[in-house]
Amino acid sequence: MKKGIVIGGVLVLALASAIVLPQVLRKKPVIEEAPVPSVEVQKMEPGTIILYRSLVGTVEPSDVVYIYPKAAGEITDVYVKAGDVVSEGQAICKIDTKQVESARLSMEAAKTALDNANSTLARQQALFAAGDIASATLEQVQTQARSAKIQYDQARLNYNYQVEFSNITAPISGTVEQCDIEVHDNVAQQSLLCVISGEGSKQLTFSVPEKVVRQLSVGEAVTIEKNGMEYQGNITEISSMIDQNTGLFKVKASVESGDALPTGSMVSLSVVSDKETDVMSLPVDAVYYSGGNAFVYVCQENKVHQVPVEVGIYDSQRAQILSGLDQETLVITTWSSELFEGSQVNPVEPGQKALADEVQADGEIAE
Repeated sequence: MKKGIVIGGVLVLALASAIVLPQVLRKKPVIEEAPVPSVEVQKMEPGTIILYRSLVGTVEPSDVVYIYPKAAGEITDVYVKAGDVVSEGQAICKIDTKQVESARLSMEAAKTALDNANSTLARQQALFAAGDIASATLEQVQTQARSAKIQYDQARLNYNYQVEFSNITAPISGTVEQCDIEVHDNVAQQSLLCVISGEGSKQLTFSVPEKVVRQLSVGEAVTIEKNGMEYQGNITEISSMIDQNTGLFKVKASVESGDALPTGSMVSLSVVSDKETDVMSLPVDAVYYSGGNAFVYVCQENKVHQVPVEVGIYDSQRAQILSGLDQETLVITTWSSELFEGSQVNPVEPGQKALADEVQADGEIAE
């Protein structure tokens, strides 16, 4: 009986050892600490932020003239066509105004009257010298001669005007942009005969609202784009009066090397719409928003803190900081899932985050 009890006790002890011993010998798991993330930090920097507005403008020649007849009549000759290059004074067309011949006859009649008056004056002067006529008679003849001279000058001037009105010439040298007249066309004084663009550079006309016109100044650069080509220009004229048709201010700009731009074509351009100089700024990606309120993450003693800020203007690269930070504050400029109030971070200079992450990864592998 005792032998059976002993054997039973031995079995119980062996079973207990089989259960407890593995638990004692098993190693306790090592709890690894999460690595501290590296974040890039930097202070605010002074600089200039410029905002641009995209607009549409119309290409025009720097010098352009619109030729209208000074008298109505029938077109008898046309000497040019669109695309021709003309010189100043070159004939464009001829108009039968029905007045040239009449003016010529009037001038010839006045010339005959003047010749007769001068002949009479010569005879009377000879008679006066001989003492055959009184001075009053001579003065009367002299007055008649002067009057005949004035009438002739007027008739000749009118004839020259009528010839000028009939023979249309180019007032400037350049290219004929438009000429839609044909022989036998009847034109009035309000009929456009021809458009000539000067040989100078092209210019650009565009319109801007009041908010933008305040930012523009004569001489300021503009960038023009057409068919994948980029041109540079400068503002030459800014209207101070609102265009009643558009409600905008008209602006003109010169275009450098813009001879390839067709007159009248539409181009895209960009002008400065807002500009702030010597302002404190941060990378725009470092600014976050919550409920419309801006804030940044800053690093103080290797801990993250969320700080509200007031943002001014910003472009795709930089954002103006109006208030909330001082110039010595280290602002976190890279995002991490560990960015929350009081979290631990490893601050590094801009451009060093990748290197810090690589060093940290190598250290974990070595362990």
